[in-house]
Amino acid sequence: MLIVVHGGAAKSEAQYVPLKIAGVKQAVREGYQCLLDGGSALDAVERAVRCMENDPIMNCGYGSSLTSAGTVECDAIVMDGRTLNAGAVAGVQRIRHPISLARAVMDKTEHCLLIATGAEDFAREVGIELV
Repeated sequence: MLIVVHGGAAKSEAQYVPLKIAGVKQAVREGYQCLLDGGSALDAVERAVRCMENDPIMNCGYGSSLTSAGTVECDAIVMDGRTLNAGAVAGVQRIRHPISLARAVMDKTEHCLLIATGAEDFAREVGIELV
């Protein structure tokens, strides 16, 4: 088994690099544990990304960079390489785990992308956690 997690390409201040590396390592551990527990590759991806979305150092979820208006807008996408099915969300502001919402778009709709308030309305319908 191989798990690869990408922690972003943005330039980081030197003081944050060890924290970002620790965050990526934790995401790999969580994804790997998911596989050991019998989860699918998609489950492992979702778990690893959720870990990074919880990390205030990462530029996703909780740690997202702010827009020029001072708000958070997150995007997420997931794809099943075997079926080429995909789900994505864009411009969501109140979703705790955008990756989980993207997965729900893939698994529970005929769409591949939902944006902004439409995505957040769908999140409420399927029980995705809001913040």
